[in-house]
Amino acid sequence: MKKFIYFLVLAASILLIYNATLLDFDNLFEGESSIALIGIFASACVIVLMFILLTSRSIAQKKK
Repeated sequence: MKKFIYFLVLAASILLIYNATLLDFDNLFEGESSIALIGIFASACVIVLMFILLTSRSIAQKKK
């Protein structure tokens, strides 16, 4: 399970970098830039949630 979580973090990081290349800073909230922003925020949420999951699993292991 731990390897799968790290794989998801890696995939989300790659998508975050890819979406950052699609941003047009002149028209940030129009066209493909708005879709790229949504992708960046979604990838960042996945990364944060996976690290929260890893932390909670390590706390559960220590509690046992």
